[in-house]
Amino acid sequence: MPSASASALPCSCFFFFYLVLLLGSLTVVLAGDPYVFYDWAVSYITAPSLGPKQKVIGINGQFPGPILNVTTNWNVVVNVKNDLDEPLLITWNGIQHRKNSWQDGVSGTNCPIPAGWNWTYEFQVKDQIGSFFYFPSLNFQRAAGGYGGIIINNREVIPLPFLVPDGDITLFISDWYTKSHKEQRKDVENGVDLGVPDSILLNGLGPFQKGNPFLTVNVEPGFGYDCQNCSVLLISLEASASLIVTLSGTGKMYRLRVHNVGISTSLNFRIQNHNLLLVETEGSYTVQQNYSNMDIHVGQSYSFLVTMDQNASSDYYIVASPRFVNSSWARVNGVAILQYSNSQGPASGPLPDPPNDIDPYFSMNQARSIRWNVSAGAARPNPQGSFRYGQITVTDVYVIVNRPPELINKKWRTTLNGISYLPPSTPLKLAQQFKIPGVYKLDFPNKLMNRPSKVDSSLINGTYRGFMEIIFQNNDTTVQNYHLDGYAFFVVGMDFGVWTENSRSTYNKWDGVARSTVQVFPGAWTAILISLDNSGIWNLRAENLNSWYLGQEVYISVVNPEADKSEISLPENAIFCGLLSPLQKDQAQRVKFSSAPSTISYASRTVLVMLVIFSAAFIG
Repeated sequence: MPSASASALPCSCFFFFYLVLLLGSLTVVLAGDPYVFYDWAVSYITAPSLGPKQKVIGINGQFPGPILNVTTNWNVVVNVKNDLDEPLLITWNGIQHRKNSWQDGVSGTNCPIPAGWNWTYEFQVKDQIGSFFYFPSLNFQRAAGGYGGIIINNREVIPLPFLVPDGDITLFISDWYTKSHKEQRKDVENGVDLGVPDSILLNGLGPFQKGNPFLTVNVEPGFGYDCQNCSVLLISLEASASLIVTLSGTGKMYRLRVHNVGISTSLNFRIQNHNLLLVETEGSYTVQQNYSNMDIHVGQSYSFLVTMDQNASSDYYIVASPRFVNSSWARVNGVAILQYSNSQGPASGPLPDPPNDIDPYFSMNQARSIRWNVSAGAARPNPQGSFRYGQITVTDVYVIVNRPPELINKKWRTTLNGISYLPPSTPLKLAQQFKIPGVYKLDFPNKLMNRPSKVDSSLINGTYRGFMEIIFQNNDTTVQNYHLDGYAFFVVGMDFGVWTENSRSTYNKWDGVARSTVQVFPGAWTAILISLDNSGIWNLRAENLNSWYLGQEVYISVVNPEADKSEISLPENAIFCGLLSPLQKDQAQRVKFSSAPSTISYASRTVLVMLVIFSAAFIG
């Protein structure tokens, strides 16, 4: 995969001190933890996604974008230049931003980066390992690209719960429409179904067929592990325009990190004649089990170990195909090629069979089979299972019910518990920081109320260090997927039908996997448990872009009632908008790092905000 443009090596003490002075970096992270710097230009580029080149969102001219390859507790500094023609925010799917929701990159925490401006994200990947991805969070932009991978490696003092693989491959699978993201969002606004996608992409390339650019993954054959000469990930673009991922060395076992970065389509991933040994999902090591295929839903990430143990008489198909769809989708498959270095010929025969498309029970049972590896260490040396979530008393219960799109005030909207979220012009986190009244309400209901649906800026009032149970009840006709920023939650149960309190008897209270994105099947429910130990304002959203765009999201406010010196303060480079627009200064140097101290002191900002509030109250 493309590597980041900046080095990921620890800085020397002198160089680190110099950079802090030069960039005005925030001094909010632990001293001694390495820094890594990236400089990104986000722009429209042309890419051969479906043969004829079309406009996509690229980063530094790449689609997909660069991979952030870091290690637990490293500090990440990403300067983002917005060369699009509309505002931009980047969010980091699965990164918890411990007590630092300022860096979350969603509309409730950050003012958008205006076109032509830049903004510098700075965060620590505190106490995390695993496979994640980033993407643009506004205006349906993910449908045009702008995504890339995040790898958080174990610290050297904590061994992997498996032998070190000989190569590491990141794969992005997604549904793809030739319509622009602007056309797609207009269709969604008008109640027009997105319909059958034009293709399924693997790493931004269309399916394997004559004349089209396609993805080829080159590997070395063999059995077992051999990492005395660990391989290096290389990228080349052959004359045929097919992307070749080459893993050199004596490797025989490869780690594949697979992310569904699509719009709304669940995809089944499989490799012809090869097993997928599941080892990790979204920052949690799993019980290691072999699968012939895996349903990967929108927003989800998985790590598999794949052994190159087949003969090399031919290449092999890598397939991502839609799930739970009708026959009109039959032509839509994503296909790439796995090629052994001693391969004797091209892939042949039919594609490997998917599961029965009309059987969601298979998919649910597969999801239930994914278990937490309670004996493995991860970001910390103690076993994952030392956090005994099943013994903690629940303090808050929310049964969150969705519904298909409906007309509210003559506009198509989606809802959670009858509320369609309306992003205020002033981000929630800024309104909370400056104590601006009337921007939001802490009154999100804990169940579906018997009243007409409405549009509102209503938040869940979370209890700091409480233990919350959320049950998602899917009343829609398609699989819906939900993601929570700032946390990993425990998936403790799912079933078809309507959830009742008796459903708790089926919960897994020992080794339910901890992750940040979970699927809810149509006509079914999924239950999760969350330990609310991360103060901030955190986005709970539908990962299906069409549902999210029409209002299917809510924020959870988690406030420490005591003074918390460990919670990160307002960044010096904060962008101001909405009621706080008078605080914003134009960016004179838009292509340089934007983390230099602001020319307005916090005290001055407070005085200005008080004037804004007074003026608003006077006018009202």
